[in-house]
Amino acid sequence: KSTTTMHVATALARMGHRVGGLDLDLRQKTFGQYVGNRARFAAESDIQLLSPHYMDLPEITEDNLQHGENLMDQRLSAAVESLEEASDFIIIDCPGSHTRLSQMAHAMANTLITPLNDSFVDFDLLAKVESDGTTVKGPSVYSEMVWSARQLRAQAGLKPLDWIVVRNRLGTQNMINKQKMGDAISHLAKRIGFRVAPGFSERVVFRELFPRGLTLLDLKDVGINQLSISNIAARQELRELIKALNLPNVTVEF
Repeated sequence: KSTTTMHVATALARMGHRVGGLDLDLRQKTFGQYVGNRARFAAESDIQLLSPHYMDLPEITEDNLQHGENLMDQRLSAAVESLEEASDFIIIDCPGSHTRLSQMAHAMANTLITPLNDSFVDFDLLAKVESDGTTVKGPSVYSEMVWSARQLRAQAGLKPLDWIVVRNRLGTQNMINKQKMGDAISHLAKRIGFRVAPGFSERVVFRELFPRGLTLLDLKDVGINQLSISNIAARQELRELIKALNLPNVTVEF
């Protein structure tokens, strides 16, 4: 999830867009760590790396709240307001669990990206299914949260949320499972209203990039001129993902 966040944020920054970043997983802050690793590596190596402008949620005390206001809501609102003026895009990394912050971020978002590993274990995130793996019993807690966010946006007169489920491929998967998974996602996409976009294949390179805060697009900047076939394929996957997001005023140039 945070790998997808960082690659989308950095790709936009490298294409000349001003990108703000927030991490709502207040315990792990993997996205925040990723950006921190990047700043540290760039300083140590004396190189410039285009990056999202990341900030932590500001601290707000109960004394500053009006009657009926929620502390977490106000912290997120203050952060977005702080980033808004100087950002073309604000990328928010949400925790995997259902939290108040996550719920609010979903309602604020114009585009929602949900990375999903190509397995029925992860499919449970989107819907409850029968044992045959294809018959949908009902929406999951997460899908209900997205539905609630859509209703809040409609009530506020905002444009509809563009929900994109990104399929990340697992290396060990057999073709029959892959086909069943594809059919199930396509069926569900029509039923609960999301688009499907291609994601990343499982690759060692992603684990190697995190400690230095690098992305696939930075390799030449750090002196790796001969990209492996795997790295070239991964860059192509990122290119296809950014295209599929269909973000305003974004022309993919890498």
